[in-house]
Amino acid sequence: MTHTTDLNQDLLARAKRVIPGGVNSPVRAFNAVGGVPRFVERAQGAYFWDKNGQRFTDYIGSWGPMILGHGHPQVVATVHAAVDEGFSYGAPTEREVALAEKILALMPSMDMVRLVSSGTEAGMSALRLARGFTGRNKIVKFNGCYHGHADALLVKAGSGLATFGSSSSAGVPADVVKDTIVLEYNDVAQLEEAFAKMGSEIACVIMEPIAGNMNFVRASVEFTRRIRELTQEHGALMIYDEVMTGFRVALGSAQSLYAQQIEGFQPDITVMGKVIGGGMPLAAFGGRREIMEKLSPLGGVYQAGTLSGNPIATACGLKTLELISVPGFHAELHLKTGQLMQGLKAEADAAGIPFSVDWQGGLFGFFFLPELPTHYPQVMTTDQARFNKFFHGMLQQGEYFAPALYEAGFMSAAHSQDDIDRTLEAARAVFKTL
Repeated sequence: MTHTTDLNQDLLARAKRVIPGGVNSPVRAFNAVGGVPRFVERAQGAYFWDKNGQRFTDYIGSWGPMILGHGHPQVVATVHAAVDEGFSYGAPTEREVALAEKILALMPSMDMVRLVSSGTEAGMSALRLARGFTGRNKIVKFNGCYHGHADALLVKAGSGLATFGSSSSAGVPADVVKDTIVLEYNDVAQLEEAFAKMGSEIACVIMEPIAGNMNFVRASVEFTRRIRELTQEHGALMIYDEVMTGFRVALGSAQSLYAQQIEGFQPDITVMGKVIGGGMPLAAFGGRREIMEKLSPLGGVYQAGTLSGNPIATACGLKTLELISVPGFHAELHLKTGQLMQGLKAEADAAGIPFSVDWQGGLFGFFFLPELPTHYPQVMTTDQARFNKFFHGMLQQGEYFAPALYEAGFMSAAHSQDDIDRTLEAARAVFKTL
């Protein structure tokens, strides 16, 4: 398309005059892959259409929430009914109580839950709660894991074992991140060293069970078990960030999968988002009663939000959770995601391209590497140029994957066998060009 016929390009130029970079979240800008982002006009099922009217098979699903696909009729009807009752009240409603009850019924590690509006807000609040509960300041996070853009979490790794990190964003004072310890994901020895040196000062360890901003990297069972053991031994809390994995990889979320391999496994606090809102701005954090009762108005840890428990968002989330609770839903989704990943792997192998894949439920990742990485430095060795060519080749054929090398992908219940077959046919052609 020429500049005069590509409405996406025209819109980007217009957006850049009034929005920094032309986008309201950085990864949408296509800076990592180059080119012009697609401005979405509408979406339905497994597809969206851009301003030019081109249809794309959507494998990001709003970065995770759209597990049922876009515009599921029962969800839409529920939201319409909620809209008719009112947009927002700033007062409690029965529906937010019902959503909390539903979440707790599916998540045995949580006795109480607080609803908020975004994953960043949930993660930030969980950290404050952990510090307030333990009376300690230091927190441990892992290199390559993303827990929202709260200041204390925008930290890159230090230069040695158990060293303090430095800010990865301008505008974050050094004093704010001085108590954030950054370790390598899946490195048990480094974890043990950090607790040996500073165990009595550590308030919490925050981790993703599957690191989705490294594309898709699983926490090993040994690593997860050791975090649980060390936090309990030293009086620290384990915060499980399931914003991305919550209700997407299994009905009981990722912690239910690890509980099958680690006897009695439960985190102290769980952070959730994306799927629980069904596409509306909604997130949550919850945990043991003794911890959650430290929150105001019961305790001294302050947290508040005007739109927390919004009646439209809770309606959307409740109906979404109801529909994905149907027996066999996640098993079928896992099978479907596996067909896509195994198919991509087969096509890459046939073309002689180093390629590795992993998936769980409706979450997937692939790397232009011969073997799956286990931590961030290995992820960074992925062939960026080859990924970019793959991304644009697939995009030209109407297949929309994450426009960044380090982002996970998402499958929905709305994707059909025909969709998967068409995607693999497109991949066959694109791999031959790599």
